[in-house]
Amino acid sequence: MADLDTLAAFFVATMIFAYMPGPALLYATAQTIARGRKGGLMAAFGIHLGGYVHVIAAALGLGFLLSQVPTVYLVIKFAGAAYLVWLGIRMITQRIESDTSQPAAPNPRRTFAQSILVEVLNPKTAVFFIAFLPQFVDPAASLPAWLQFLVLGTIVNVAFSSADLVAVALAHRIVGRIKQSLQGQRIARWIGGSILAGLGLRLGLEGSGK
Repeated sequence: MADLDTLAAFFVATMIFAYMPGPALLYATAQTIARGRKGGLMAAFGIHLGGYVHVIAAALGLGFLLSQVPTVYLVIKFAGAAYLVWLGIRMITQRIESDTSQPAAPNPRRTFAQSILVEVLNPKTAVFFIAFLPQFVDPAASLPAWLQFLVLGTIVNVAFSSADLVAVALAHRIVGRIKQSLQGQRIARWIGGSILAGLGLRLGLEGSGK
């Protein structure tokens, strides 16, 4: 691995990037607002698992294709953007099946699966890994470069997920009381769905930078 000074810089940079408000953190927050703490946790875990697809792709050099073949990048980007917009609209328009003031129970498995797909279809994550990790990979180290990519990428993924979990906890604490009524649930879903749709539109309209 790289020397201690380089690794220290890696950890500092990783934590800064992790706790800056980004698409994954906002996505987990939106799911928490709309679906409660369980939905937010499933979203965070799904994003985390989907992140390993990009880590492995970076280790194998597959992520490099996205920066060299614009068509592949655009296809994945627009697919991911459309999926996020669709999830947002569906969240807003979904009927709340409840006769009481208790919050409607989310579907954890569905949220988990959707979140994995959302992260896999985010080419910006792949571009981030192939731009960020090589700065801390030492070709002269005893560990092969691909293994260094895996180790560093896993650390980055865990750091980002820790930020997502903090966001879930804060969002649940803030909106918990609002969602005690059906009207509060509708407002929460409208806010969460708007965030998801906004993220999709942002992904579709912006460039390839992180």
